[in-house]
Amino acid sequence: MKTTWIDRELMRDFEAEGTDAYRLWTIPDGWMERLGQDVLISFKDQEARERLTTEYFLWAEAMDFNAQRMFQRFLPKRNEEREAPRLILGDSNISSSSVVMERGLRFEIDFSGGYSVGLFIDQRENRSFARKSAPKRTLNCFAYTCSFSVAAAIAGANTVNVDLSQKSLERGRQNFVLNNLPAIGHHFIADDVFEVLPRLSRKGEKFDLIVLDPPTFSRSHRGKTFQVESDFEDLLIAALEVADRDCRILLSTNCAGLNERALEVMARFCLKASRRAGGFHSQPRPVEFPPDSGASTIWLTLR
Repeated sequence: MKTTWIDRELMRDFEAEGTDAYRLWTIPDGWMERLGQDVLISFKDQEARERLTTEYFLWAEAMDFNAQRMFQRFLPKRNEEREAPRLILGDSNISSSSVVMERGLRFEIDFSGGYSVGLFIDQRENRSFARKSAPKRTLNCFAYTCSFSVAAAIAGANTVNVDLSQKSLERGRQNFVLNNLPAIGHHFIADDVFEVLPRLSRKGEKFDLIVLDPPTFSRSHRGKTFQVESDFEDLLIAALEVADRDCRILLSTNCAGLNERALEVMARFCLKASRRAGGFHSQPRPVEFPPDSGASTIWLTLR
């Protein structure tokens, strides 16, 4: 695991596999990422911002690395304080959106589209696992810009993508277009996951890959709230109703109160309540991420 700025060898490895979206460095109170031709600084306080910025220029000079633009993003403790990244270096006339690569897949990012730019880099290995699993039918809950669905669809899967935000799903459709994926066999549902799952169950729908990567907190258009620490269990139980016999289910969260062990304990309780059985494994973190950074994730495989 890398705990310093990444080196030339790792950057060459990324280039060889067709990846130009990755973490450059992680410190306790922030990190810096490469996103195609641009870089993004994410920081919790001004000391972290200054450290990342200063050391980035030293590293970039040594590596002969030239970014087109630099953006910065403050990492607040409260969701309502989140703001879109701000351009601090580079041409402001260039479009805020661009396309990045991850192992040959193409994803659109947009620095003006909100707090998150469109691709969560820490999920790279989980997307690759979804792709290698070659599922037939994938259900992507809280789909955001549908990156998991693109990975599954490239391997031949039909997908159902559910998210409260129609705007995010439109960005997801664009990701399908970027990867020359046909529209047939893919559905985009702008609705509350807890409303959609029972409907799918009543229709007898079954999936062999399900992605559960909810936000820490959300509020539906009808005012219903979702709090991951108290509601993840109900989410998984509802998802098990549409899970096929050998389904693989990703359980993922950025909530600090739910580590991988807590996710597994919760999942075992849900399995018992649903009279199902299954095993667990975790994909390795992306190689440039230090331990205990990024989302907590485990895979549940039913049997």
